[in-house]
Amino acid sequence: MKENFTVKNQNRTKIVATVGPASSSPEVINKLILNGCTVFRINFSHGDQDSHAESIKNIRATAKSLQQSVAILGDLQGPKIRIGDIVDGSFPLQAGQRLLLDSTIDDSAGSLEGISYKCDTLAASCSEGRILMLDDGRVQLRVISVDGTAIMTEVVAGSVLSSRKGLNLQGGGLAEDALTAKDREDIVFAVAHKLDYICVSFPATPADMHHARELLEAAGGRAKLISKIERAEVVESEATIDAMINASDGVMVARGDLAVEVGFAAVTPLQKQIVQRSRTLNKPVIVATQMMESMIDSPVPTRAEVSDVANAVFDYADAVMLSGETAVGEFPVEVIKTVYDVAVETEQNEVTQVSKHRVECDFEYVDESIAMASMYLANHFKSIKAIVCLTESGSTALWMSRIKTHLPMIAMSHRQETLNRVALYKGVLSSYLPLEQERNSMLSEALAAAKKVVELNSGDYIALTFGDVVGVDGHTNTLKIIRVD
Repeated sequence: MKENFTVKNQNRTKIVATVGPASSSPEVINKLILNGCTVFRINFSHGDQDSHAESIKNIRATAKSLQQSVAILGDLQGPKIRIGDIVDGSFPLQAGQRLLLDSTIDDSAGSLEGISYKCDTLAASCSEGRILMLDDGRVQLRVISVDGTAIMTEVVAGSVLSSRKGLNLQGGGLAEDALTAKDREDIVFAVAHKLDYICVSFPATPADMHHARELLEAAGGRAKLISKIERAEVVESEATIDAMINASDGVMVARGDLAVEVGFAAVTPLQKQIVQRSRTLNKPVIVATQMMESMIDSPVPTRAEVSDVANAVFDYADAVMLSGETAVGEFPVEVIKTVYDVAVETEQNEVTQVSKHRVECDFEYVDESIAMASMYLANHFKSIKAIVCLTESGSTALWMSRIKTHLPMIAMSHRQETLNRVALYKGVLSSYLPLEQERNSMLSEALAAAKKVVELNSGDYIALTFGDVVGVDGHTNTLKIIRVD
């Protein structure tokens, strides 16, 4: 654990903390930032807009007081299908017993005679032999017959069923819109509060992401859209994975529902594939779900959880995400400290510092070429101690962050939204740089700002990228090596 708080944290893999009752106060948010958290998740599946607005206000105010740029990510609920309430809260199950699911049953009267569900397309998506997965797969029901909205099933696994548990169809295929009426309202809320990222839950096709983008733009939003990869049809092939990544500004490997749909054994290989494809396609990627689950009520993690976080670092994911651990857990600050320690220790390994990424690829854009050239130079000219990019949109910093390196990367911009956005990118730090038309003045200010962010000594060099046209996106065309006096 770290002995002293410092904002100059050393973790290159970013940490996403979900805000909830355990972590929404300014005091806790302050400690989370000081101990390595740079992205805060607002989970629209819980709480209301008033509580979310208060959390957003606290995050922004705390980050400003610490002179830090952090990203806020809004996670849409999506079409989460659940069963209704069960009388007395739960009932026991036995393998082989029959259980009726029917949307016409009273939503509060679930019993051994039958339980309700809310999903207009569930019955039509079911067929004899398909497996319904409830409570993250703890209960499994085989479909025997379908008659209108009535689905007769047989218990395959599970010993107890409780109220309001989630429901998935193993193998995917539920024909449910990815964006609900609530999601549309939450997109408008996210735009009004200038959230940096919005996660779309359960997208089945790239069209779902295009639809979300239309709604976002119609509301006047500029947030980046992250697709949560959690449906079986999205991971049918590398082509379907690539199509979803290309339709998104970033992706999240949402391992909970993904495991329910494709099976637990398939998740780890898919995680590695999705992370690798995201890096190749120049998109940030988050690994999520149960990273430190035991720390919800324990001050120390299991060894398996430590290995899980380290594995995501070795995969070169941009970030790992904590859910209940920070939202409702007893030890939100300790969780962040633990993930920080695991990330920093793992990042000392040479495997995370040497890259062959895209060495045989052709580049499409001038600014992309400059970004790739700077990273190659930085990794092979040992006197360079930092990479600095003057950026309008953050795209140069994103390209740079796809390359493995041990060197700090500093994105400098006069746009606060850009500084917030890069808080998700692997290994990228940020620093405010006032807009200045006179180039020599800007470069001297950039060097002075870099010295505040990282340790630079006389005789060191930095690699600096910038554009001739100041204040306009996509004009990075210069790489300069500067000696520190």
